[in-house]
Amino acid sequence: MSRSCLRRTFCVTPEFSRPIALARIPPEGRAETLRASPAECAALALRFGIPAVNRFSAALRLTPEAGGAVAIEGRIRAEVVQDCVVTLDPVVQQVDEAVHLRVLGAGETASEDPDTPDDVEAPGGVADLGEAVAEQLALVLDPYPRAPGAVLPDEAEGEPEAPEEPRPNPFAALSALRGRK
Repeated sequence: MSRSCLRRTFCVTPEFSRPIALARIPPEGRAETLRASPAECAALALRFGIPAVNRFSAALRLTPEAGGAVAIEGRIRAEVVQDCVVTLDPVVQQVDEAVHLRVLGAGETASEDPDTPDDVEAPGGVADLGEAVAEQLALVLDPYPRAPGAVLPDEAEGEPEAPEEPRPNPFAALSALRGRK
């Protein structure tokens, strides 16, 4: 199992770990299909702070690039349950998203360009595909899920408020005193 370690004092094993040695990817590329077990789905739901991840899978195509980098293209599919932001009722949502990732070659640094695929590090020549696609799932979760027909109360929908009474000028009293001598 792959581990992420910060300063070698705190190590975390990803909930959905699928390490792959980059040296095992042939020049013509390779297809990978990843499926989370029920226990891994439960652990991912806990990590994401949602009631459930009912299923999660990824179909990927890995293609070597010059310099030891690897392009990853494919799709992630999942069924997740989130709480409605209005009613707190469970909302079941289907996820079907394209993913474009790039495993960094040896000595390569991550790109800051937002228009390029997300970078995946491969310490020791091993990339954790499971963790990479789990992060992609976290990014595509609906931040404000709503149950069908759920509406916010009128106050929260931006109902126009009564105009405020104009406040008196705090210097008006001083101005009145200045005229008296």
